[in-house]
Amino acid sequence: MKLTVLDGHGLNPGDVSWDSVKNLVDDFCVYDRTPQELVVDRISDSELILLNKVSITRAIVERCPKLKYIGVLATGYNVIDLQACHDHGVTVTNIPAYSTDAVAQHVFAFVLSFTNKISEHNQSVKNGGWIASPDFCYWTSPLTELRGKKIGIIGYGNIGSRTAAIARVFGMEVVTVNESERSKKDSVPAVSLEGLKGCDFISIHCPLTSQNAGMFNKDLIRRICSSKTILINTARGGLINEADVAEALKNGELGGYACDVVAEEPMKSGNPLLDAPRCLITPHIAWAPLETRERLLQIAVNNISSFLAGKPVNVVG
Repeated sequence: MKLTVLDGHGLNPGDVSWDSVKNLVDDFCVYDRTPQELVVDRISDSELILLNKVSITRAIVERCPKLKYIGVLATGYNVIDLQACHDHGVTVTNIPAYSTDAVAQHVFAFVLSFTNKISEHNQSVKNGGWIASPDFCYWTSPLTELRGKKIGIIGYGNIGSRTAAIARVFGMEVVTVNESERSKKDSVPAVSLEGLKGCDFISIHCPLTSQNAGMFNKDLIRRICSSKTILINTARGGLINEADVAEALKNGELGGYACDVVAEEPMKSGNPLLDAPRCLITPHIAWAPLETRERLLQIAVNNISSFLAGKPVNVVG
């Protein structure tokens, strides 16, 4: 039985071993990246494949009759035509809840970047600012204490609830727009989108759907945000109208924006966020600590093992 990894570099640029996957099959092949036009050539003789962002369309499924299993090396599986897989008896699995702590940690890396301005002050010191200072300390712009600040969380799943827990450790007030048994158990008040008005921070943790695509546009920003609001997006770039966010930052209608995702990835040179003020951007790395990727791979190995044993787990679609 052959297993092919189509875009392994994202999970494993060289610091993780593939041995635990390789040991499950007779024939193992891994590609760092696969252009869409080479997908069929590379998997036509494979029963099992692993991928992250490579699209598997109906046409690809129909041209690969040996294919029996697709393991998505991520939680999201929108790159897969699930109906085509169902029609052709192909099992699809994903990796749920592997990056909860890492993504919530990244949210607060953004939060603290805005409040403590470590990078800004480090650069000032390296530029000679402290050496030239007549005082024992100085700051280049106001610093902010988190205790008593209010954070609104859109999407109260694994990551949203973990973000809320960290916020509470800092002494922050937490609200969510998604009431659930979990939010009730955590005693987190539920509000409408309009109820986020007055929040110092808004952190997005909901999936992207056709109903909420571009939800943070100029209209919503003007209704619920202010020159002091920091908006954080570690969910999906498509939830944001990037041109409207950039304009709001330039006009002072939004205090700051931090994102680990953009609408089109890799980021394009014309993205309006690139030259927007008070905008922090990281290249989709919230999920990527070594420990998190090792956990992801172990779940993937368990998914494959369970499928081969006839008892598939984490099946989607």
